[in-house]
Amino acid sequence: MNNRLKILRAERDWSQATLAVHLDVSRQAVNAIETGKHDPSLPLAFRIARLFDLSIEEIFHDQN
Repeated sequence: MNNRLKILRAERDWSQATLAVHLDVSRQAVNAIETGKHDPSLPLAFRIARLFDLSIEEIFHDQN
């Protein structure tokens, strides 16, 4: 799954660690999601969407 998480984070000038604190996850989890190594759970995807005031679909999209 592709995502815009790294771009959205950079727009706010946040480190991965800062974003991780906002989402209550580890920095490694943020890195894994940003690089596409891990897809977020649905509850985490909702938290990310709320944090950036976007829909899930505006942040995450299928690779196909």
